[in-house]
Amino acid sequence: MSERSRYQTGGQTLLRQINLSAIMNNIREESPISRALLAEKTGLNKATISSLVTELIENQYVHEVGLTSNGVGRPRVMLSINPEAGYIVGAEVGVDFILVIATDFEPKQIFQKYQKIESGEDINRVLELLIRQIQDAIDFCKKKNAGKFLGLAVGVPGLVDYAEGTLLFAPNLNWRNVPVRAHLKKRFASVPIFIDNEANMATLGEYYFGSAHKAEDALYLSAGVGLGGGILRGGCVLRGVVGMAGEFGHIVMDSDGELCACGNRGCWETQVSQKALYRYIREELDAGKKTILSEFTHGDLSQLSVDMVVEAADAGDNVALEALTRLSHYLGTGIASLINALNPELVVFGGILSAAWGYIKPVIDTDLKANVLLWDRQVTQVVLAKHGMNACVMGAVATVFQSVFSKPQTNEMSLQKNLTK
Repeated sequence: MSERSRYQTGGQTLLRQINLSAIMNNIREESPISRALLAEKTGLNKATISSLVTELIENQYVHEVGLTSNGVGRPRVMLSINPEAGYIVGAEVGVDFILVIATDFEPKQIFQKYQKIESGEDINRVLELLIRQIQDAIDFCKKKNAGKFLGLAVGVPGLVDYAEGTLLFAPNLNWRNVPVRAHLKKRFASVPIFIDNEANMATLGEYYFGSAHKAEDALYLSAGVGLGGGILRGGCVLRGVVGMAGEFGHIVMDSDGELCACGNRGCWETQVSQKALYRYIREELDAGKKTILSEFTHGDLSQLSVDMVVEAADAGDNVALEALTRLSHYLGTGIASLINALNPELVVFGGILSAAWGYIKPVIDTDLKANVLLWDRQVTQVVLAKHGMNACVMGAVATVFQSVFSKPQTNEMSLQKNLTK
């Protein structure tokens, strides 16, 4: 796809919002960039570019960052996204943790707070902890004079009604029909709030800021307590008819397999997850094998972590190595099937298990060579997520970013209206 066709524009005949969005996206990706080059990339005339750039500068989304010259003609004033335009708060509610970050508009991270939570914690208690962490982020940004609060987005581990901001079902939390956005609106009514599946948000985050940047068709896989996924098609996250596309973890791989939290047996996430990895280790121990993981956990295997398993593998521990290899084969087989079915140009792997990428990737490569159709294999790459465990919260930032970029004028009017209440 050509650079010129990457973002839709409409000259003088369509709404200013479309053209503003195209300009902001090009400034974000090509910064620093001149007005003349913006005109060339968007196809808009110079008068339109001048008018809309002036508007973006007045609203503080864009600023001028100096002059450049190619030796011919007058020096050109260069434009860049203004990091002081405001701040964004992104959060993830995991099965056993809450993570909140804040970024400026560049976006550069300026705040992060991670908190462990107990498995099976009361819903209201978790939501209250989430609100406290979000408020901590807001208070920090205010002290730093970070500008306007542009938006809040939260990723959750389950099926989400994106339009309503309701968590419909989180199998690993056993939550159903939780109106997360409505709950947050009671406390943070003055800003846009977005709720989405954590893997969908991570997909968007890797597209905007990470390994999937500029990929038009990609898959994202997030392996941790469960196995989530997201589908990027034409640069947009594909949600399906009722918002449940990308639930790769619940593809049934073995109908006689382990019971999944969703109620089915043999779901892919019962083979590829933290729980699966720890189960493989316990099975090795039950077979009489020895491992330094027993020392790491002082004999209490409930204290196992992925980092411990990787450390043991680094030390040449056979139990850790065999468990990682087994999990990697299941992962590689599933990825091969997805590639054959969906023909993406990229598969991005993130989540907690990405810490073991050095052991997972060689096994995946072998399985893909054996199982992926030749034509797909020549095109599709499987890569590590740039943001690892932070992919979801960066996706939350990208969600707000995308909203501002798609409707910068509307967003500014909404913020001004809320600030005057």
